[in-house]
Amino acid sequence: MSANVKRTIPLMALLLFIVACTTTTPTALSTEQIVSSPVAPTLVHPTAIPLPTKAPTLVPTEIQTTTAPQPPIGGSGMLVFGSNKDGNYMNIYMMDISTKSLTQLTNNDSTTFPGPFSPDGSKLLFTGFGLTNSYVGMMNADGSNPVDLTKEAQIDDAFPGWSPDGKQIAFTSRRDGNNEIYTMNADGTGIKRLTDNPADDFAPAWSPDGTKIAFVSDRDNPTGVNNLYLMKVDGTGIVRLTNGNEIDYGPTWTPDANQIAFRGDVDGNADIYLINADGTGKVNLTNNPASDWAPAWSPDGKLIAFQTNRDGNWEIYVMGFDGSQPTNLTQSSFDDQMPYWKPSTSRNRISVP
Repeated sequence: MSANVKRTIPLMALLLFIVACTTTTPTALSTEQIVSSPVAPTLVHPTAIPLPTKAPTLVPTEIQTTTAPQPPIGGSGMLVFGSNKDGNYMNIYMMDISTKSLTQLTNNDSTTFPGPFSPDGSKLLFTGFGLTNSYVGMMNADGSNPVDLTKEAQIDDAFPGWSPDGKQIAFTSRRDGNNEIYTMNADGTGIKRLTDNPADDFAPAWSPDGTKIAFVSDRDNPTGVNNLYLMKVDGTGIVRLTNGNEIDYGPTWTPDANQIAFRGDVDGNADIYLINADGTGKVNLTNNPASDWAPAWSPDGKLIAFQTNRDGNWEIYVMGFDGSQPTNLTQSSFDDQMPYWKPSTSRNRISVP
């Protein structure tokens, strides 16, 4: 596969790659093609090298030359996102929102998508691509000491999410033939399967109170038509939150565990929605003709970061919790995707590799 083809794999490629179930060799799609198609085509793995055994190369902090408008409601803190700024592969960057300065955390010869920080902010999960698989990895918050947690050379693992105590990680795996939700200890041991359904279950998000996991599934719909579900942390008590006439991705909980933000395609257009944890009170927060994906709550619950192509390419935006004052943070000609906020405290520090 040429370098140019490998560079076309953005956030949706990760979603579509995990959801797709066939083994034929397709042609990688452009960002525009992927966004316009709600039914997931199969994408091939990018050619890549295995997870490096040494820390990824850190690059000097880069100060944005263009001054971005200040984000709403104060606007401070740190967030990570994926970007192809280096011109080759999707790598992980950290932004200080108050100064707009960027630090590149990974410099891998393969596509790497960010995942969430550990509750204490010391570790960062990610989804990486090897030669024949995708895997769940973890690194220090500064990009050092990356490790492959799932260690399955021929199996696709992705979409990691932390338990609120930092002791477990929920993730998606195809190790039993289709996408199912699993948990493991923070060091990769003790893998346990939570869902068991012939449909695809993926993208788990642990509630901040530690009692439930939100996830996405097409179990009650035609293949690829995904809705939001809730289950207890042992996999029991599954409840459906959204209905079958929409396509949903990326659930993320409010810090108080009362609501869930997610990307929903209700009327042929992807927007960021907010819904109560019991499935009531759904509200469209973005209501924009562009595609809006991957919501992420700030630690204080006042802001939502998300990605959007409303400026012609994927950019990271931030808005108020009610959808007010959407502001472009990245202002880049490259594709910037999948934001995650760094926790603002250092409580409950964990000890993992």
